[in-house]
Amino acid sequence: MMATRRQSDFQVRLRRGGSDDLDQVMRIMTAAFQPCFGEAWTRSQCAGILPMHGVSLTLAEQGGQPSGFSLVRALADEAELLLLAVDPAEQRRGIGQALLDDFTASALAAGGHRLHLEVRDGNPAVELYRSSGFAPVGRRRNYYHGPDGQSHDAVTFMLVD
Repeated sequence: MMATRRQSDFQVRLRRGGSDDLDQVMRIMTAAFQPCFGEAWTRSQCAGILPMHGVSLTLAEQGGQPSGFSLVRALADEAELLLLAVDPAEQRRGIGQALLDDFTASALAAGGHRLHLEVRDGNPAVELYRSSGFAPVGRRRNYYHGPDGQSHDAVTFMLVD
């Protein structure tokens, strides 16, 4: 799968990724997720889930360099956006929207009826998800744990029609 999205003079190319892309995934994740919230996955978590049935990695590139990624799990009629991250230097250029649109379109085309994701309460990405048709349906209290001992709730969103 390859897709290209143009927004003014900015062009983002989406491509399927794999374990060979983990260095770039970890670079983006480290830059995008602040350690105080405990949201980032470890390299071994990413490497462990990639070979699983229904899991796919998509990279967003501009000028041949990865600037964002999404990690998705799809089983039966459900699809879950596990991770979505954009390099902070490249945010607000439509990369996150392109990755989210790809997740939604791919899941629906594959027969997905229940599309969901989970995000830390207060994460600025909440507005992206809401504006794309996702609505909050649940909350996990104290789900994320930062290294300073602080806990943060997770909010579950589902795509509503």
